[in-house]
Amino acid sequence: MTFVFTGGGTGGHLVIALSLAQAASVRGHKVIFIGSMSGQDRQWFEHSTVFGETYFLNTTGVVNKKGLAKLGAVWKILKAVVESRRLIKRLNADAVVSVGGFSAAPAAIAAVTMKCPLYIHEQNAITGKLNALLRPYAAGYFSSYETGERHCDYPVNELYFQHARIRTEVKTIIFLGGSQGAKFINDLALEISPWLSEKGISILHQCGTAEEERVRAAYRELGIDAEVYGFTTQIAQLIERSDFAVSRSGASTLWELCAARVPAFYIPFPYAAADHQFHNARYIVEHNVGWCERQTEGILEKLQEAISSDIQPKSEALGRLIAANGAQHIIDKVEKGCKT
Repeated sequence: MTFVFTGGGTGGHLVIALSLAQAASVRGHKVIFIGSMSGQDRQWFEHSTVFGETYFLNTTGVVNKKGLAKLGAVWKILKAVVESRRLIKRLNADAVVSVGGFSAAPAAIAAVTMKCPLYIHEQNAITGKLNALLRPYAAGYFSSYETGERHCDYPVNELYFQHARIRTEVKTIIFLGGSQGAKFINDLALEISPWLSEKGISILHQCGTAEEERVRAAYRELGIDAEVYGFTTQIAQLIERSDFAVSRSGASTLWELCAARVPAFYIPFPYAAADHQFHNARYIVEHNVGWCERQTEGILEKLQEAISSDIQPKSEALGRLIAANGAQHIIDKVEKGCKT
């Protein structure tokens, strides 16, 4: 079969596209990617060894545009829909799998207008605008936050499951600000670091490349031997070493921490679309397996309290929220849908 994967703009979407494409490719399916010239799509997949062919169309996001800029963005998408229809027809695609993000719009809309089966993976607890628009027309919709037939285990790299363990006490803490870093989390890490040092807790800190020099200098001034990374591809290995995490609550990071059974104190990015990071983290809190606090004053004491608490029950329970092989199970359903 030939599966077209589409979507992206940011790493959170693209990592899912990669995971699903790998699962399909291993089974012998031909996998194609259609994305955008904007965002991170080309950076991720232009020289991909997974996708047999990749196409990057001239599109931009619509949501944050106003006036003529919004009209221009819509016009680009409409032209890209026409181009996507040609590609899907020429490739004789059996299905289009969308992972959301603005770059998913042309191929996903094209699939619906051509009656080519469309499957949607929603990463967040709050459905994105494009996914909400196309969901009624989709042959399948997958979410880790829903129950019943639409529920799926999040497609997490197998490394996180392979090295999962129950945490009983906090000996090592990791601060995760994402690839771009998060100044609030960086400042919080520096503020709490003397307290952590007094307790003999080791610090791993992924602070973002723009903040790396400042953060390193601050730790030196404090006399604290923290392990600092601006950007690293070894996050799985760092999480494996950690007993507790302080993190934003983007979906991929949240579910990776769940898979590794690392209790986490989530501080949602306050400007995320539809406040989706807050709702992602609230899902964890509702299952009593982690913490979620807005980035406000007084957060330091709440973090200290969380670190000092009994983390073992939360670590044990995290493993029950997610199972391995999420990507394979989604591809199972896509295959079955295409055969019926």
